[in-house]
Amino acid sequence: MQISRGTLISYMAFAPIALFGQAGPLANQAAPPAGPAAPAAPMTPSSVVQPALSSVETTLNALKIDKWKRGTIREEAGDNVNAILKDMKTNLPPLMADADAAPQALSKSIPLMKHLDALYDVLLRVEEGARVSAPGEQVDQLAAVLKQFGNARIQLYDSMTQRAAGQEKQVTDLQAEIKTQQAAAEERKAAPAPAPVPCTPPKPAAKKKRTTPPKTAQPAAGQPATGQPPQTPPAPPKPQ
Repeated sequence: MQISRGTLISYMAFAPIALFGQAGPLANQAAPPAGPAAPAAPMTPSSVVQPALSSVETTLNALKIDKWKRGTIREEAGDNVNAILKDMKTNLPPLMADADAAPQALSKSIPLMKHLDALYDVLLRVEEGARVSAPGEQVDQLAAVLKQFGNARIQLYDSMTQRAAGQEKQVTDLQAEIKTQQAAAEERKAAPAPAPVPCTPPKPAAKKKRTTPPKTAQPAAGQPATGQPPQTPPAPPKPQ
């Protein structure tokens, strides 16, 4: 749909009024605190190519082959259009579902990419035939949808290339880490064992000397023992 110049000028003149009219309430509101950014979800193949595929299906369903010049080109284009539409309903959905279920797995995206390449080649033949036999407006429609489909394929190719590069970097980093750990283990094995520390026996505990009391000298016969008072012999009894 094309927008006329007068409509575009009117819209541009009205847009500042609408924006300024909404700026007041929004300016008075406090901005919510910014939270942590959520990790971006991986881009699925369908999100890349589905818009273009929908345009292809819409354009081919609205294509009027009966207005083309009669001949083998028109017949071949009609067969190719029917084949593309049938393929988009039967063969393409399972491949798209498998690729979307594992967006990081290149083994699931490659079969889809190969199928899209084949689909693009058939659509290209239809567009080339239209340049010979179809009316001008149909040629323009096919050329526009072919370009959109081609850009979507390139975008999907770029996405797959980025995924492949990221996975290769992960593998390279992992291999480098493994080599570093192996080299460190080899160095530990090759290093000489440390000399054993001599075990010094503990010193025996010092024995305490037993102190013996000094021997007391035995007194001679008839002499009192040392340290004892001399004993006085009893007085003889008086005679009566």
